[in-house]
Amino acid sequence: MAESTTKAAVLFEVVEPHIALVTLNRPEARNAVNGAVAAGLEQAVERIEADPDLWVAVLTGAGPVFCAGADLKEVSAGNVAALMTQKGGFGGFVRAKRSKLWIAAAQGHALAGGLELLLSCDLAVAAEDANFGLPEVKRSLVAGAGGVFRLPRAIPRAIALEIIATGDQIPATRAAQFGLINAAVPGPEVMAAALTLARRAAVNAPIAVRESLGIARQAYDRAEADLWEICNAAGLRVRATEDFQEGPRAFVEKRPPHWIGR
Repeated sequence: MAESTTKAAVLFEVVEPHIALVTLNRPEARNAVNGAVAAGLEQAVERIEADPDLWVAVLTGAGPVFCAGADLKEVSAGNVAALMTQKGGFGGFVRAKRSKLWIAAAQGHALAGGLELLLSCDLAVAAEDANFGLPEVKRSLVAGAGGVFRLPRAIPRAIALEIIATGDQIPATRAAQFGLINAAVPGPEVMAAALTLARRAAVNAPIAVRESLGIARQAYDRAEADLWEICNAAGLRVRATEDFQEGPRAFVEKRPPHWIGR
């Protein structure tokens, strides 16, 4: 969706086979989420989910900041509902149903709703000089787009509670130590590092990756007995695919597998 008649708030590009790049494109507003961003992100998710040839998505921002969170100008104008979509929640993303792998490439700070977007991704790479935080309490707000419960699941409880209660930021290097992100790299190397992760996933059988992610994402929410049943069902679905035959065949023939995604 266009933010104006000439500029899209979210850019979409297939950068390599099976890999899509989604870019928040409001650098003049620190990529803050407004209605156009929410609609654009939801459209990007739906496009990736619908395309069997897209297996991995990288989410990044234009300019020096990944995302500063909600556009407070929109909030103060009474347009807070526009920052959410019915299917995706805040930013059209944090509650969106996604089966594909998403990697955040935070070239700069990810704060408030920006951190919540990053927490909604499966993997993340960030610039060494990027900061992360949930400053909502400094404005008498709650990080209600997933931050207050996803952050304690992502890093040690005491550190998460410190970030939530103080509203203070931590640098990417410390975030990497706690496992909030997969790597902190020099700023110019963020996209290359994210694409390297994307390629490492994209060489694998796409249905097996999606089924495995679907199980792993429920690890905190389901009882172990339920997870055994979910695993068994996923295994049956994978065994019914053509790629299930291709994996052992490629191994025996000593060649790279050719996955078709079905």
